[in-house]
Amino acid sequence: MRKDYDCSGLIPAFKPEWLGSDAFKKAHGTNYAYQAGAMANGIASVDLVTSLGRKGYLGSFGAAGLPLKRVEEAIRTLQANLPDAPCAFNLIHSPSEPKLERGCVDLYLKYGVKTIEASAFMSLTPSLVYYHAAGLSQSSRGEITAKNHIIAKISRREVAELFMKPAPEKILRDLVSQGLITIEQAALARKVPVASDITVEADSGGHTDNRPLICLLPFILEIRERIQAEYKYEKNIRVGAGGGISTPQAVLAAFMMRADYVVTGSVNQACLESGTSEAVKASLAQADIADIAMAPAADMFEMGVKVQVLKKGTFYAMRAQKLYEIYRQYNSIDEIPAVERQKIEKELFQKDLDTVWDETVQFFQERDPSQIQKAIDNPKKKMALIFRWYLGKSSHWASAGVHERKMDYQVWCGPAIGAFNEWAKGSYLEKPENRHVVDVAYHLMRGAAYLFRLRLLNGLGVNYGTHYETYKVTP
Repeated sequence: MRKDYDCSGLIPAFKPEWLGSDAFKKAHGTNYAYQAGAMANGIASVDLVTSLGRKGYLGSFGAAGLPLKRVEEAIRTLQANLPDAPCAFNLIHSPSEPKLERGCVDLYLKYGVKTIEASAFMSLTPSLVYYHAAGLSQSSRGEITAKNHIIAKISRREVAELFMKPAPEKILRDLVSQGLITIEQAALARKVPVASDITVEADSGGHTDNRPLICLLPFILEIRERIQAEYKYEKNIRVGAGGGISTPQAVLAAFMMRADYVVTGSVNQACLESGTSEAVKASLAQADIADIAMAPAADMFEMGVKVQVLKKGTFYAMRAQKLYEIYRQYNSIDEIPAVERQKIEKELFQKDLDTVWDETVQFFQERDPSQIQKAIDNPKKKMALIFRWYLGKSSHWASAGVHERKMDYQVWCGPAIGAFNEWAKGSYLEKPENRHVVDVAYHLMRGAAYLFRLRLLNGLGVNYGTHYETYKVTP
């Protein structure tokens, strides 16, 4: 029989620290099973990661797209800011710029970075396996110790399996022959998974396959159970949930589906500590669930890979797609009809393509000179690099808040931002100037704990009425 009086004493307050995996919290030194995922070009900034780390949340610095000098500066600053607090750095798969990926790994090993968040990987690379294996050792009691932790963001079965299984034999042999890892480390790498944590990335901002979390997470958990049993690992692989995590209801749903931890992304970009412009933060605070679109990715343009971006208030998605269609249709810049070329020079680039090429050469001379030689030998490659100028600049214009290029802003985000905005209406978090990343994390986790306790009380027959169903945000 349901009761209409207060029986809350039957179940004590449920703390947000109790949600999720204790093993995740122990491995990463956090108080909560919560991570703020990396957003490229430093949008997941030093300030953002520092603020979270000091309060016991794990944040991942957005190293993707940044020159190695900027990444190194971030490492030094964050290690000084958070000497004993949780911190992670992003490593993005860079098939078009493998030297940049390896350069990041070298920095992470040089400075003893303990945790990296691997994103956009479609296969395991030597650089990634090098970071993993170089941190392996064995205690006097025979236990395998991993100094370097990999949190792998995945959305596909075949990629999840690669990270859950031991490193490929050929890559391990090559690393040994190059003197990068020892024979003993290779032997240990054959007994442990490449990644200790697997983030199931559903319908997220940026690189995404737009998978529904309610289907993808249970699917990957089943794969985890099978591989765990097959290899008989000493420690369990942890599986987290990301993409669409932006309300207490979503956080609780992820934990109820047996996620070990949750990962937020789009909601953090609209916070004060993020490394994007005030103009972008204001736009994100007005976005609805439907105000997003898929558009070609700058880093994997030639492969046809797409990213999820903000559609409202910008023509980026439409214009970037037009460039990709031209790239598919022609084999060189010279083949593009004069009328079409003039149109994209005037509307998109706002300068002639010869000037864009000169700037592209200058950019890659510092970043990866081999790209220029490849373009000289391959006219279609040259066209791709020129078009990537626009795609790369569009994210820079957004982060820097270049007003005259507002219609070309590339802003990575998923539908989660719209759900968060709707949830935050009427509270102090509605206005972007009030959004601190720690406050957002606190209310998402505290709200999930509140709703969980409410469900337990309802199960005992306590009826609080519908007005208790929504967690109320207060400063």
